[in-house]
Amino acid sequence: MFFGMSNEIQIDREGRALIIRFKQPEIRNPLSITVLEPVDLLVDSCDGGVERLIFTGTGNAFASGADLREIATVTAESAREFALRGQILMTKIESLRQTTIAAINGYCFGGALDLALACDRRIASPTASFAHPGTGLGIITGWGGTQRLPRLIGTAFSNELFFTASPITADLALKIGLVDVIADDPLAVALSRDN
Repeated sequence: MFFGMSNEIQIDREGRALIIRFKQPEIRNPLSITVLEPVDLLVDSCDGGVERLIFTGTGNAFASGADLREIATVTAESAREFALRGQILMTKIESLRQTTIAAINGYCFGGALDLALACDRRIASPTASFAHPGTGLGIITGWGGTQRLPRLIGTAFSNELFFTASPITADLALKIGLVDVIADDPLAVALSRDN
């Protein structure tokens, strides 16, 4: 199992928890292919010694979703493969027997929201915000959020998020059931024995 860091991601172990930290805050921690690949490998290699897999970000962002520079290169021929990469990873995360937790420390947009939705629990900081901004770009998420979000919060709130692309606050996210709890230090709560 890989531990350590690159320019984009840091993986640490604390007790029986693995922490995956996205670390490009200057560009809101995009989930680029070079981020998704080690996450995919880590998910595949999770063993019985790991009880919790925790995703978090750095700076004022959890993650900003798919890398827009990569999306700009997607063609009609490569779109399916691009979407499948994210769909398969989110399904793996959702299917893990370990508890998966999104410790959402800030912006959680697009594919990052899809990642949070694939987790068992979502813990948000008071300043976290959530959006599916794809409609403003003429796209829609392809990583499973269109299925998971309505199941979690219902069709009406989901449609509002998808069609308006407007961000919502942590308080509203808690009210509609998108997050489980708000905490000043989401990572500390995710690491606590109560989770």
